[in-house]
Amino acid sequence: MTRQHHFIPVSSPRLLASAIGMALGATCAAPTAQAAPASEAKGASVSLGATSITGDAQEPTSYQVERASSAKYTAPLVDTPRSVTVVPQQVIKDTGALNLQDALRTVPGITFGAGEGGNPQGDRPFIRGFDAQGDTYLDGVRDAGAQSREIFAVESIEVSKGPNSAIGGRGAAGGTINLVSKKAHLGDSLDGGFTWGSDQTQRYTLDGNYQFTDSAAGRLNLMSHQSNVAGRDQVDYDRWGIAPSLAFGLGTETRVFLDYYHLESDDLPDSGIPYSIPAAGNAGRTSANPDKPEDGGSRSNFYGLSDRDFRKTRSDIATFAIEHDLTDALTVKNTLRHGNTMQDYILTQPDDSQRNVNNGSVWRRANSRVGNTATTTNQTDLFGDFYVGGLKNSFSTGIEFSREDSDRSSYTVNTDTTPRTAGASTNCTPGSIVSSGYNCTSLANPNPDDPWSGAIARNYAGTDTSSKTRAIYVFDTLELSPQWQVNAGLRYDHFETDYRTFTAAGATTAKGKDTSEFVTGQLGLVWKPAENGSVYVSYATSATPPGSLVGEGMEGNPLGGAPDRAGNLLSSDLEPEETTNYEVGTKWDLLDQRLSLTAALFRTEKENTRVQTSTFAYENAGKTRVDGLELSASGKLTEQWQVFAGYSYLQARVVDNGPLGAANDGNQMPNTPNNSASLWTTYNLTPKLTIGGGAFYVDDVFGNVANTTMVDSYVRLDAMASYKISKHFDVQLNVQNLADKTYYDKAFSTHFANQAAGRTALLSTNFHF
Repeated sequence: MTRQHHFIPVSSPRLLASAIGMALGATCAAPTAQAAPASEAKGASVSLGATSITGDAQEPTSYQVERASSAKYTAPLVDTPRSVTVVPQQVIKDTGALNLQDALRTVPGITFGAGEGGNPQGDRPFIRGFDAQGDTYLDGVRDAGAQSREIFAVESIEVSKGPNSAIGGRGAAGGTINLVSKKAHLGDSLDGGFTWGSDQTQRYTLDGNYQFTDSAAGRLNLMSHQSNVAGRDQVDYDRWGIAPSLAFGLGTETRVFLDYYHLESDDLPDSGIPYSIPAAGNAGRTSANPDKPEDGGSRSNFYGLSDRDFRKTRSDIATFAIEHDLTDALTVKNTLRHGNTMQDYILTQPDDSQRNVNNGSVWRRANSRVGNTATTTNQTDLFGDFYVGGLKNSFSTGIEFSREDSDRSSYTVNTDTTPRTAGASTNCTPGSIVSSGYNCTSLANPNPDDPWSGAIARNYAGTDTSSKTRAIYVFDTLELSPQWQVNAGLRYDHFETDYRTFTAAGATTAKGKDTSEFVTGQLGLVWKPAENGSVYVSYATSATPPGSLVGEGMEGNPLGGAPDRAGNLLSSDLEPEETTNYEVGTKWDLLDQRLSLTAALFRTEKENTRVQTSTFAYENAGKTRVDGLELSASGKLTEQWQVFAGYSYLQARVVDNGPLGAANDGNQMPNTPNNSASLWTTYNLTPKLTIGGGAFYVDDVFGNVANTTMVDSYVRLDAMASYKISKHFDVQLNVQNLADKTYYDKAFSTHFANQAAGRTALLSTNFHF
C-alpha cells in the first residue's frame, strides 16, 4: 500500500523555490543596502531587534527590544505593567530556530502539548499553565486554525504573559503569542541562506527587498525545507513557503500594505512513544507512581506505518492594511485579512490503554482529521497622543469584526481486530502481529514497513462550527507625573458561535449555539524611581466563552445542555470561563540601557472552569490557580557579549475539580513544569568570529490532570559559532542537543508522549547585499 495523497504535491513549488534561492545566491549582484533614516521612513515597517544592514557589513543587533509592535501597548516595555518577552530576529537566527516551537524554547514558562485526532495536530503552547492553542496572532490579528507554524517570514515573536483578553479578545487565559511579519520597507537588501545538516536537512531561504520609488517598495520571502529527525526512524518533514509584501506611501502621511503568506507541507509525522501502564490497566495508574514513556529499548523506535501515515497542511493568509496620519500625533489604521488553513492526516497513535505495552506489543490506533478553517477579520484602530489638563495620554482604541468557519471530518480506517483478549477490543496478544494484519507491532522492534492489510476511505460525516465576533476596545497610558503612570485597558466582546454535526449524507444529527457578551480589562500603576526603571502592580482579566476554539482545539464543543428528543442541543447556558491575574514586578534598563532586566510575582486564578459531568452535560464548576515568579535578562553585558535568559517558577494547581470530586484537587496542572529556565549567550571573539551556546531546563511535566502520566525533566545544551568571510558572506554552525539527550517535549494525557530530536548539526551559509 502507498501513502495517501489528497491534494497537489508540493515537490514542484518546493523545487522552484529552491532553484530561485540558489540562482540568486550564485549570480546576484544587488546594490548595497540603503537604509533610510528613521526621519525619512515614517510608517515603514519596523524590525524590532532584527539584523541591521549597512553599506559595509551585516552588524548583529542587541537582543534587547524597547517596544512591542502593536499600538495597543501604549508604553515602552520598561513601562508596561505586565510580563512581555520579545524574541528578536537575532535570537532566532543565532539559535538556529526552524519553526515556532524552536524559537519559543528560549522563553521559560511555555511548554507544548501533543495532539492526536480529536485534539488536532499543530502548535499547542501552554503559557503559565493554560492552553494557548487558540491564542496566536499575526501582526495583532488572531491567526485561527490548528497549524504548525513556520518562521521564515517572521521578524520577531512577542509573548505577553498573563490574562490578555483586553488586547487579544476571547481566550488568552495564560497569555498570547504575536508573530511580527517581515514587511516591505524603504531601502534595497537581499539576504539568503542555505542550511545543510544532519539527518538530511536541507533548507533554503531568500529575503529580498527592493525600493521601487521614493515611497514604494516590495519584499519577497521564500523558503524550502526538507529534513528527517535525529534519533527517530522514518519521521520526515517537507515544506515550502512564499510571502510577498508590497508597501506604498512609505514616508508619507498615507501608507498602504499588501501582504500574502502561503505555506504548504507534506510530512510523515512522529507517532510518539507509548506510556507503559501497570498490569492492572488504567485503573492501576496513580499520581504517586505515574506512567512514563516506554520505547522498548531503543529511542529510535517508530510505531507508525510508513505507507499509511501522512500529514498535509496548507495555510493562505492575505492582508490589506492602510494607515493615515491625521496629525503628527494621531494615526488611524484599518486592517482587513482573510485566511484559510487546512490539514489532512492519518496518524498512528501507539495505544497503551489496553495494557499492550505489558504484553510486549503495541496497538496501532489510527487517528485522522480533515479540517479547514476560514477567517475574515476587519480591525480599525485609532492611536496617538493627546493632553488633558496638562497630562499626557498615549492611547489606542478600535473596533473589530470577524467571522470564523471551521469544518472537520475524518477517514474511516478499517482494521482487523481479530487478536483480542476478553474485555479488551483492541488489545494485542503475544505473537499477534501478523494475524492482526499488522495492526499490532512489537514494542522492542517495530517495523514501519509492515504490509498493513487494512483499508482507508474518506468519512464525510463531521462537524461544522462558525463564530462571529464584534468588539470595541480602548487603552491608555496616563502620565500623572515623571514618576507615576496609570496604564489601563478595556474591551467589550459580543461572541456568537454555533455548530452542527452531520452524517456523510449531510443530515444534521445534533446542533448547538451560544451567545456570550463579556467585558475584560487591565489596570496597572507604574512608579518610576528613575528614568531607566519601573516598579508596577497590575490587574488583568480574560474570558473564554463556550465554543471559543471553533472546533480547532481541545474543547469538544461544549455548547449546549442535555439534548432534546430529536438529538438537537439546546442553547448553551454556560458562562465564559473567567481568569484573573494579580502581578507585582520591576523592570530596569542597565549598563547604559544596553541590558533589560525584569522580575515579576503573580497569581492567576481561573474560575467557572468547564467540567464535563456526563456525555452531553457540562458545568461551570472548576477552579485552578497558578502562583509564580519570573525573571528575565536580555541585551548586552558588554559590546561583545550578549545574553537572552529567563527563569520561571509555576505552582499550578487544581483548586476545585467541581462535581467530578476531590480526587484531583491539589494536583499539578498538566503540561506545566514547576521550574523552567533558559540561557542563550554569544560572544564576539573578534570582529568576524562569534561563539555562543545555550542551556535549557524543563522540570517534570504531567500529561493529565490526574497526574498519572508524565515525562521527566531534562537539560538540553546547544552551541553555535559564526564567521564573517566578508561583508557579504558568513557561515554559521549550530549543534543542538549537544549531549544527544533523550527527552520528551510533548506529553499527551493518556496514550503517548512525543520525543524531541537528538543531536542535530546545522551548517548555514548566508549572503547579504
